[in-house]
Amino acid sequence: MKNIIFTTLTLLLCAASLGIASSVYAQTTDPSALPAGEYQLDKTHASLTWKVSHMGLSNYTARFTDFDATIDYDPNDLENSTLTVSVDPRSLETDYPNPEEEDFDEKLITSEDWFNAGEFPQIEFISTSITRTGENTGEVTGDLTFMGVTKPLTLDVTFNGAYESHPFSQKPAMGFSAHGTLVRSEWGMDNYVPNIGDEVELLIETEFVMESGNPDQNTNE
Repeated sequence: MKNIIFTTLTLLLCAASLGIASSVYAQTTDPSALPAGEYQLDKTHASLTWKVSHMGLSNYTARFTDFDATIDYDPNDLENSTLTVSVDPRSLETDYPNPEEEDFDEKLITSEDWFNAGEFPQIEFISTSITRTGENTGEVTGDLTFMGVTKPLTLDVTFNGAYESHPFSQKPAMGFSAHGTLVRSEWGMDNYVPNIGDEVELLIETEFVMESGNPDQNTNE
């Protein structure tokens, strides 16, 4: 009997504490609820993956493991916000099955036919416009500089949610998923087309945290 009472009290206390936590750290899907200011990419909760058709049989998947991004956020006018992204092409990783025979990743990174990272050590994206397309969706268009060529690229973005005070960092935080397609030959990488697809699909997951201790006040509050 004592064990039953103790277990019941423990469950009630846990439920109460969870209720308090959920009220203090309530998630929001309202982009205007966050303070204005600069948000930095949380690299521990972000991924940049891309896929390209291989001989029409599969979509070969790879990723960049070293990239950074900053959002200058305006909650009162989302279209006035800006996004800056930098990617290190030397952080390319694939799932090549026989690395003992050839460092396939290094070949892609250094070859003039591929990423040629010795000459072009950074990929950069700077937004030029942000357009809201739905309650939690939008399009981010920007200039993508890749292999010395700068051309516009548009990403379809979903605002997943945010915290005015993140449960762990106690800082404002937000998360996005993004998807886009680029035609690699437009940036000068046209080798093996069409056997290796010209269209490259981008799959992006991100979380951003306000690092500043003095965020601008949201005038909606």
